[in-house]
Amino acid sequence: MLGEYFRLALIAALGILLIAAAITDLRARIISNRLNLGVAALAPLWWIACGLPLWPGMAVQLLVGLLVFVLFAALFAFGMMGGGDVKLAGAMGTWLGPGYLFLSYFLLAVVAGAVVGVIAMVLRARGRRDYIPFGPMLAAAGIAVLLWGDRIGPWVLRRFTG
Repeated sequence: MLGEYFRLALIAALGILLIAAAITDLRARIISNRLNLGVAALAPLWWIACGLPLWPGMAVQLLVGLLVFVLFAALFAFGMMGGGDVKLAGAMGTWLGPGYLFLSYFLLAVVAGAVVGVIAMVLRARGRRDYIPFGPMLAAAGIAVLLWGDRIGPWVLRRFTG
């Protein structure tokens, strides 16, 4: 029972950090390294609370985070994302690991980003040149997966993979 409360506390802490990241990205166009470090630092506690073995469980979680970071760093190199977004996505990769939860997270964030991108293109056609913060989409996708992961994962997969 205590383990379940600990897992819920970790999920709540992650949710708070994701909301803070979304708000700071909207307000200041930056996701602080402290917020990203907080998300990443909680991941090992999550792994322990979930009973993941050191090998291969925790190692795979770290590998997913690293691969996500590298993928998003390539997008950063092309000016498509900010550095804080890259770090947040990588940190979330360490939480969600391989499988449908991360795929759901990624697809939800991409779809939300595409919708906002279309809106931004319309605004740019009208002369506005605002930066599009991707942090709120990453945060919203993370919170959706945290709250409804067991239900949202299969739904997302059916909608986006046929």
